[in-house]
Amino acid sequence: MQDLVNSRAVLWETDVFMNKNPLFVTVLGQSVVFKKIKCYNCHIYYTKITKFKEKSKKGWRKMKFGIVSDSSCDLNAEYTQREQVSVVSFYVSFDGEHYLKEGKEAGITEFYQKMADSPDCYPKTSMPSIQDYMDAFRPFAEQGMPVLCICLTKTFSGSMQSAVSAKAEIEEEYPEAEIYVMDSQLVTGLQGSLVKEAVRLRNAGLELDEAVRALENVRATGHIFFTTKDLKYLEHGGRIGKAACLAGSMLNIKPILQFYDKELGSTELCRGRKKSLHKIIEKFLDFVEKEKINLEEYSLMTGQGLAVEDYEVFKEELRAELHKRGFAIDTWDEIQIGATIGVHTGPYPLGVGILKKCER
Repeated sequence: MQDLVNSRAVLWETDVFMNKNPLFVTVLGQSVVFKKIKCYNCHIYYTKITKFKEKSKKGWRKMKFGIVSDSSCDLNAEYTQREQVSVVSFYVSFDGEHYLKEGKEAGITEFYQKMADSPDCYPKTSMPSIQDYMDAFRPFAEQGMPVLCICLTKTFSGSMQSAVSAKAEIEEEYPEAEIYVMDSQLVTGLQGSLVKEAVRLRNAGLELDEAVRALENVRATGHIFFTTKDLKYLEHGGRIGKAACLAGSMLNIKPILQFYDKELGSTELCRGRKKSLHKIIEKFLDFVEKEKINLEEYSLMTGQGLAVEDYEVFKEELRAELHKRGFAIDTWDEIQIGATIGVHTGPYPLGVGILKKCER
């Protein structure tokens, strides 16, 4: 029997194990997982995948489902590693030919610094491939664990479609695999906030279907207010016209933008960086009061691209204005806005956003 634990391939009879894939077997007190590789002469051949090991409280033995997200969620590596969130990278390119994985082969700070150092360069992003998602899903399928995959809003990218195609491939390979691909309807830090809510629900012991219902109930509550220093990236992406870009640059005009309902809202203009930062705080708090939002029920986050002193000033003003309006909030989540947004804003995006917490 010990040979079964150590072996690379094992022959099992079909009438004993009912053609299961993957197959979970306990041998000498050890849980062993096998993947079906072929059927021949009324027998099924399995290859050993791995052994289940007892882990910490947050280990796979304690989780009801795994979590995957594309890198548009802009969560830092320390968090995703600690909470066992598998991140599938977008690709970034400065020459349109050579693409590097965001956050893994191309650091975000280095990405923004290159934009700042090369003002006439307009980088591009490319969505994760089907194979990238298959590589993320397969370890869960091999372990027989359900998977929740949270993707950048499909109005911005085909990332979700890659994930859907990968799901179909994995389910053909592992018929008992359970994969749910969710359109976050969000971008950047708010997508990250939704992933964090998924982690919280998973760690609380919810089943996959329970978590999906809770998350889908809050994703439409996301709202971002942000600005950037340079209009030319918005002009390059078709958000504003060339004439407006030229006039705006001459007059030191800055854009005021919002993201909500799965789309970017219309672009407003404001003269001067300092005024634009004040304006997004004002518009954010006016929105909170108009909609009668209780911020204690929401995740609040701020973010920037390339680090600038403006950001510290912005946070202090936001904190002071929150207190003035009766919100006793001193800290919140802070992120570095990733390349999937940065290619459209340039190296200096800065903003604030909220997303309602799940009721659990």
